[in-house]
Amino acid sequence: MSDETIRVVLVDDHPVYRDGLSMLLASMDGIEVVATAADGHEAIAVADSVDADVFVMDVQMPGKDGIDATRIITGRHPHLAVLVLTMSEDDSTVFAAMRAGARGYLVKGADQQQILAAIRSVAGGELVFGAAIARRVSEFFSAVPVAQAALAFPQLTAREREVLDLLAAGRTNPQIAQALFLSPKTVRNNVSNIFAKLQVADRTEAMLRARDAGFGHV
Repeated sequence: MSDETIRVVLVDDHPVYRDGLSMLLASMDGIEVVATAADGHEAIAVADSVDADVFVMDVQMPGKDGIDATRIITGRHPHLAVLVLTMSEDDSTVFAAMRAGARGYLVKGADQQQILAAIRSVAGGELVFGAAIARRVSEFFSAVPVAQAALAFPQLTAREREVLDLLAAGRTNPQIAQALFLSPKTVRNNVSNIFAKLQVADRTEAMLRARDAGFGHV
């Protein structure tokens, strides 16, 4: 094994897919699959105990999901790269993965060369997204009037700004809770605080003010 071998951990709750991908990657030059995990809890334990470079992470798993596991793993081990490989193309899942620290995002169905190239890229410190995902990420950042939104509503906390951004995009409280991995009660409290700080009477007024300030492009 050369010094350039990339040590990979596969995290997926479907054993057929996980084992098939493990066999595929193990057959490729420069890749060593050092461990597998069936959920987020196992992935965190592996990160704490196994010398690895890249985690290939599913999102929807029983117990602790891939987004939460990614946040914990990258927080504890900043040198580890997480490549999300999942069925979901939903914007909220993509941006939740980015906020959690993932360096790449591919949709299942990507071919073996795409997966291999993505693993090598994130291991080298690059950010990688599949073509459809990359296009939406680019459109998001090009559409947001960043300077305007950054200066607006300085009285809000960072979390309240995230909630307001989703509220301005027309998301319901349950959808906001799912996107930000918060409890419904926490979202309700944040929304109430936003109304009070912005001195608005209802959700519609808050949405209009936020959109005027550049929010709501999620």
